[in-house]
Amino acid sequence: KWCCPPGRRVQSSMLGPSPPRLLTEEEYRLQGEVETRRALEELRSFCQSPDFSAWTAVSRIQSPKRFAEFVGGASHVTPNEVSVHEREFGLESLFINEQLFEEEEEEEMGNSDSFAG
Repeated sequence: KWCCPPGRRVQSSMLGPSPPRLLTEEEYRLQGEVETRRALEELRSFCQSPDFSAWTAVSRIQSPKRFAEFVGGASHVTPNEVSVHEREFGLESLFINEQLFEEEEEEEMGNSDSFAG
């Protein structure tokens, strides 16, 4: 208490907590992978517990065989689903989106010249 003047303590408490640090894209992606893996293991574990009503679940899902394979340890996505996801959201998609945005910006710049008249 003796090292900080009283005014400084009041000023820092009035500012409130500092905002949280935002994640980088890599940290966000990594956290998503870790948390998804953890949640899938938790779900798989619950589905194997005595508290889980397998018959009720199986009667409500579209693909009981696929669900049983997941509970047994198989992946929650098929290779085809991975492929579709990569096409839509992977690096290929990012490249295409960048090209589209560049073309839109060029068109907008071209159009703004005509209004300068």
